[in-house]
Amino acid sequence: MTAVPVALAGRPYDVLIDRGLIERAGALIRPLLKRPRVAVVADEVVHGLHGARLAAALGAAGVEAHPVVIAPGEAAKSFAGLERLCDALLALELDRGELVVAFGGGVVGDLAGFAAAILKRGVDFVQIPTTLLAQVDSSVGGKTAIDTPRGKNLIGAFHQPRLVLADLDVLASLPRRELVCGYAEVIKYGLLGDAGFFDWLDANAPAVLALDEAALSHAVRRSVEMKAEIVAEDEREAGRRALLNLGHTFAHALEAETGFGEALKHGEAVGLGCALAFRFSVELGLCPGQDAERAGRAIAAAGLPTRLGDMAGPPFCADALVAHMAQDKKAEGGELTFILARRIGETFVAKGVDAAAVREFLVAEGAR
Repeated sequence: MTAVPVALAGRPYDVLIDRGLIERAGALIRPLLKRPRVAVVADEVVHGLHGARLAAALGAAGVEAHPVVIAPGEAAKSFAGLERLCDALLALELDRGELVVAFGGGVVGDLAGFAAAILKRGVDFVQIPTTLLAQVDSSVGGKTAIDTPRGKNLIGAFHQPRLVLADLDVLASLPRRELVCGYAEVIKYGLLGDAGFFDWLDANAPAVLALDEAALSHAVRRSVEMKAEIVAEDEREAGRRALLNLGHTFAHALEAETGFGEALKHGEAVGLGCALAFRFSVELGLCPGQDAERAGRAIAAAGLPTRLGDMAGPPFCADALVAHMAQDKKAEGGELTFILARRIGETFVAKGVDAAAVREFLVAEGAR
């Protein structure tokens, strides 16, 4: 078992990476509890596939588990979804000596974590991420949130988990599309800050996506190590942590335009957003063109979109996309903020990016 520490002052925790962690979850969670009782938040799909195994593991450790099952999909991350979840947790009379287990992908982790952050002014929670995207990114670092019609993750809180259990076995149950979405976040780490890791991924992507044990374990571990290091340095995204949003200014705008639905999943938007960020960096004279081309090829080789034209439907509206970007959490004083690239493995936070230049770039990329 690999343990990656998230070394936050006063409240450190570990991300455990291994196979068979669901079967060991009870023994691992029980020491965190003042009273042996938890609420397990999962969507209908994860509850049906893995809920009985987790309940058995918790029960074997003497932990009373109460399932709270929500609808699958990004639409659950809403004010209405948050209200329903908080009401269900309150009905269980959960107290601060117990905790919430977020058992699922990024949507469940974000929603359950936010509910835990505000329930009775804060109860502990544990992340058991069941998608590759959640294991390498959203379950680590304490960002919790819901979406609104004005944008993605605009209402939320920083609330760190007590423990993260990344069970590699559960990834075998993922549809190919979900696995590829998670890989977008893996390749993002190489692009933003580790050229050697990017080189390794460029050579080993097929093995990772085939769930080869050694390749998968290395990809997850290195991704979590990079995020843990950055989060420990900058928990609340005052500086370096913003680099983790490479591609996300484009991605969140595209997700908002497509209604946060199945037409464009978050990982697909991130892959496309990273490709756009590198090409925009080239357009601004910041990054060599061959690096943007290489990044785009690696993203496309995994089965992710790299061009606006890869999306079905009519062309995107450049003005609408820029308007969404103005609502992005990183925007300041009405000015746009992007994570841009100098080369593969070296990115930086660019504030005050000219909206007209962004619009011109988007039109050149195929927006209307």
